[in-house]
Amino acid sequence: MKRRTVGVIAAAGIVIVAAVFVARRDGSGLEVETQSASRKGVFRSTVTASGQIVAQRYADIGSSVMGRLVELRVKEGDTVKAGQIVARIDAIQAAASATAAQARVKATEADLRGTADVLQSAEADLDAARARAQEAQLKLQRARDLRREGLVPQAELDSAVAGADTAAAQVKNAEASLRRLQQGREAAERRVAETRADAARVADVLAKTDIVAPISGVVTRLPVQEGEMVVMGIQGQLGTTLMTISDLAAIDAEVKVAEADVLRIALGQTATVTLEAIPGTPFPGRVVEIGASALPVSGTGAAAREFKVKVRLDSPDARLRPGLTCDAEVLTAERQNVLVVPLQAVVVRADTDGRDRTGVFVVDGRTARFRQVTTGLIGGLDIEVSGVTEGTAVVTGPFQALRDLQDGQAVRPGKAS
Repeated sequence: MKRRTVGVIAAAGIVIVAAVFVARRDGSGLEVETQSASRKGVFRSTVTASGQIVAQRYADIGSSVMGRLVELRVKEGDTVKAGQIVARIDAIQAAASATAAQARVKATEADLRGTADVLQSAEADLDAARARAQEAQLKLQRARDLRREGLVPQAELDSAVAGADTAAAQVKNAEASLRRLQQGREAAERRVAETRADAARVADVLAKTDIVAPISGVVTRLPVQEGEMVVMGIQGQLGTTLMTISDLAAIDAEVKVAEADVLRIALGQTATVTLEAIPGTPFPGRVVEIGASALPVSGTGAAAREFKVKVRLDSPDARLRPGLTCDAEVLTAERQNVLVVPLQAVVVRADTDGRDRTGVFVVDGRTARFRQVTTGLIGGLDIEVSGVTEGTAVVTGPFQALRDLQDGQAVRPGKAS
C-alpha cells in the first residue's frame, strides 16, 4: 500500500514538471510587468532631506559667573536689543570682592607714593654727598700744593686726605641707599600693577553679573527661572544655558543629507522647503552651507552617514519658529527633452567577456532582449537613458523575475505599470 502511494506521488510530480516544460515550450513564458520609455520636456533631479528650522544668527547665552539668578527681565517670545540687560546674577560677593580690591589698590598706591618721597630725599642726600666729596678733593689738592712748598705741616695734609676719603665713602653709601630705594620703588610699582589687575578682574566679574543680550532678536528659548543656581561652563562640562536669542530676520532650514546624495549638492542650488506646521505653503530658498564632515553617529551600531546642509529661505515668514520640522527638496540638475525609464528597470548583466553592462530588458514579441543603455540624471523614480527609443516597452518587474531574467528568455507581458 505504501509503495503504491509513493508511486502515485512520484507520477504526479512528473506530470507537473512535464506540464511546466510544455507550457514553456508552448511560448507562455515568464509573466513580467512592462512600461514604455517616455520623453519628458523638463526632467529634474532632486535630493530630499529632513531637518528643522533654525535662525541664521542665534546665541545661546550662558553665565561667566556662578551664583543665584535673582532677576529675569524677559520671557520667551520677547524682542530684545543688543546690549540690553536680560537677567542678573546675585552680585553681593562680587561687589564685596571689588570693594576689597579697590582698597588694596589704594594701599599699594600710598606705599608707592611714600617710596617715591623717600627716594627723592635719598637723591638729595646723594647730591649733597657728592658736593662734599668734591670740596674735600679741592682741600686735599691745596694741602698737597702747600705741603710741597713747606707752608703747612704734614699733619694738615694727612687731615685733608682723611677728609677726602670720608667724603668719597659717604658718596658710595648714598649711592647704595639710592639703589635700594629704587629697587623698592620698582617693587612697589609691581604691587600696584598687580592690585590694579586684580581689581580689573574682580570688576569684570561684577559686571558679568548683569547678563546682556549679545545680539538683537527674539527670545526663542528660556529654560530657567528666577531663584535657580547658575553654573559657568568649564573645560569638558557645559554650563547653564539661560536663554537662546535668535535673529529671525534670516531663517535657514538645516537638514541632514545622506552620504549617497551629498556630492550632488552644490552651493547656490535652489531648493523648496515645506513644513507640516504650515501645509500647502512652499518656501523657496538656496543652499548656503554644506558640511565638510559627516555628522556624529549616535550609538554603537552601524548607520548611514549624514551631512549637514543649510538652505537659506528667500522670504522668511513671521510664523516660522526655530525647531519646527521641515523637508527640503534641492534641485541638483535640470535638462530638457529627456528620455526616461523607471529606475527599477535598469539592471546590470555580465557580457560574454565577463564584464558588467548596464541596460534594460525590452520586450520583443514574447522574448526579453537585453539592451545596453547609458544612464544620466536620476529624478524621483525615473532615470535618464540613451540606447532605446521612445515608446519601447521595458521590463519593470516583478522584482524577483527581473533579477533572474536573462537575454532571450520567453516572457509574457502582464499588466503595464
